[in-house]
This record gives sequence, C-alpha cells and structure tokens, in this order.
Amino acid sequence: MSGVQLNKALNPLMLWGLGVGYVISGMYFGWNLGLAEGGTYGLAIATFFIIIMYCTFTFSYTEMACAIPKAGGAFEYANRGLGRHLGFVAGIAQNIEFVFAPPAIAAAIGAYLNLLYPSVDLMVFAIGAYLIFTGINILGVKLAASFELVITILAIIELLIFAGVALPEFKFENLQLNPMPNGFSGIFAAIPFAIWFFLAIEGVANVAEEAINPQRSVLIGFGSAIITLVVLCVLTFVSAVGVAGWEAIVYPEGSAVTSDSPLPLALSKIINESHILYKLLIGIGLLGLVASFHGIILAGGRATFEFGRVGYAPQVLGKVHSKFRTPANALIANMVVGIIALFTGKTGEIIAIACFGALCLYIVSMFSFFALRKKEPAMERPFKVPLFPLFPALALVIAVVALISMIYHYPVIAIVFLGIVSLSYLYFLLFLNKKMRYSTLWTQEK
Repeated sequence: MSGVQLNKALNPLMLWGLGVGYVISGMYFGWNLGLAEGGTYGLAIATFFIIIMYCTFTFSYTEMACAIPKAGGAFEYANRGLGRHLGFVAGIAQNIEFVFAPPAIAAAIGAYLNLLYPSVDLMVFAIGAYLIFTGINILGVKLAASFELVITILAIIELLIFAGVALPEFKFENLQLNPMPNGFSGIFAAIPFAIWFFLAIEGVANVAEEAINPQRSVLIGFGSAIITLVVLCVLTFVSAVGVAGWEAIVYPEGSAVTSDSPLPLALSKIINESHILYKLLIGIGLLGLVASFHGIILAGGRATFEFGRVGYAPQVLGKVHSKFRTPANALIANMVVGIIALFTGKTGEIIAIACFGALCLYIVSMFSFFALRKKEPAMERPFKVPLFPLFPALALVIAVVALISMIYHYPVIAIVFLGIVSLSYLYFLLFLNKKMRYSTLWTQEK
C-alpha cells in the first residue's frame, strides 16, 4: 500500500452537500417513470416504504460509518462483520451501484444539452461531462466537495422555486386521477423508481476517511442529508403531480412515449415555455443532474480505491496520487467503464442494475450491522442507532421485499446483475482469495 494517505479536508457542511448532491438528480428525472407503473397512489405507497427503509438504513449505516471510518464503506463493514467472502460481495454490489448510476445521469445531461444545442450529439456532452468531472475529482477532494456544495445548494433552490410556482396550482383531485392504473402490482413495479429518489445516499460513508473528526462529521452530514432529501422528495412529488395529474408529467402532450423531464412538463401547464421563469428554472435544473453525477463519481472512486487497496481488485486502483492525494487511478477506471456503459444506450436498464446493486448492498450491510453488534460489542461506537433492533430490522426486511419484487418484475436485468456478481466472485475464488490467504500466513510467520 502506498505511503500517501487520503487528505482529511471535509467538514459536516461539505458532507451534507455530498449526501444531498449524490441523490438530488433523482428529484429531477427518472422518478416519474414509476407513475406509469403504479400511478399516483402506487408510487406514493412504494415511496412511503422506501423512505422508511432509507431512514432506518441511514441511521444504522451511520453507526458503522462512525465506528469504522474507511473509504470502502459497506465493503469494510461486511469484511469485518461477515468475513472476506461476503465482504467481497458487498464491495462488488457497491461498485456496481456507483459505477452504473453515473452513466444513466450522464445520458440525461447529454439529452438535456442536446435539446439546447441539437447540432451536437448527446454522446459528446455525456462523455465531456465524464472527462470534466472526473478531472475535478482528481484535482482534490476539497475542491470537489466545495464545488458539489455550491451546485447542490443551487439545485435545492431550484426545487423550492419550482414548488413555489407549482403549489398555487395544486388541486387535490389531480392526485386522484387514475391513481392505480395497474392495481396492487403497480406498487411493486414502481419500487426501483422510488429507490431512485434516494439512491446513493450511503456514499457519505465512502468519504468518512477524508472527514475532519469523522465520528462527529459523518453523523451530522448523514442525518441532515436524509432529512433534507425526504422533505424535497415529498415536496417535489406532491407539487408536480398536483398540477395536472400524473399522466401530464409522464407523457408529453400528444405522445405515448415516457419523458425523463417531469418538472418541465409540470411547468409547461402553468407558464408558457417562452417565459423567462420557465427558461431560468430549466437552466438551473441541469445543476441537479450535475450535482449527483459529480458526487457519485466522487463516492464511486473511493469504493473502487478501497477494493484495490486491500487487494480485491488490481492494486494499481488502490494507489493515491502523490500530488493531489486523491484516488486518481480508481476514478479513471470508473470513468472508462461508465463510458462503455453509455454506448449501450440502455439508460433505463442501467438505472435498474444500479438499483439491484444498491439493494444487495443494503441487505449485506444490515447483516453486517447485526454481526458486528454480536462479534464486537465492545467496539467504540460514537453513535448508536436509535430503537435497536427495530431500525436495522426494518431496513433489512423492506430491502429484501424490494429486491424480490425487482427480480420478479425485471428478470432479465436481474440475470445480468447476478452474472456480473457471479463472474466477479469466481475470479475472487480462483485468484484473489488464495493469494490473500498466503499473504496473511506469510505476514503471521514474520
């Protein structure tokens, strides 16, 4: 392992900005596709249980992040609580989530800019976004986090302005228009889009090693971020659907093709598209996509870095840049994989794969939580989850139900996800596990 260490530069405000920033693009696009599956009531019910899952999960995860402030996050907790085999599985699930979420957001950034500049192919914008924001992350974590904080605050302001414009037009009867088009099953089909509202919040734990006083900072950053996101989720959902019903923010007028732009569709029902406020809100809205794209790149780089640092991936990925003290190699590797995924053009499928990775990560993390409580009761825990064991148990049960539901509704994507995990685990068994065992024995003999 390199002697160069990650730079401790993040305060609670920066961690809050990262936590909200990782997620906030989910308020701007993607979530409305769940309305096509479940309608207003179906997506609302799915989102209600997903909010419970994320709140209980976040507080449980914070206990582990404060006790073990390492860049690997879930991988570190599972490795210590459940052993290196399940630790490897947790790490792979985490990497799948953080590597596959950014290309979906990059595609949305590209599509958005292509509307403004139709002569330029959207892939040029998407790849350009990868190069620019990977570069910012390589230059230093303080620069990256400060940039993230600024664009996250602007993205929040935009959501509040949107709500301020939309809520005066809100009508309760609009929430009741065709509320469950696919019946009870629509609730389960809407789950991945409810998850998209909060996907990647756990990335705060991946920068714990770079936090100033991590035991205090991570708690404040995590807790304030999840509260902020729940408020924004409810506000955005109600104000957007309340303008003209759910179909108005899923299908553009005269089209049967779903849209990734629910907020512009809602605004178009209130003000003319040539209105300066409309253009201003849409322009600022791009920052929501940029905030999540940039933030998840940051967290994903740390997850891949830790995988390489402990020898579960090529060790070159576990090197810290000598000048910038950032995981430059891991960031570049993630960018390459993300750009390859971009060229598939399967944005919806990429989102689903990221959701599968997230749910597996949450499930293994909660098993790790219980294992660590049992195996290491004397471990110093600066923060302990409230209402133990109810909170971690609730998070675990809802995550399991959500995973089973996703497997049922998206079987092909489930097979692809399982294939990636299985091949990675086979590589671990054949090559890495044996090498690590010999390395451990050699160290013990010395």
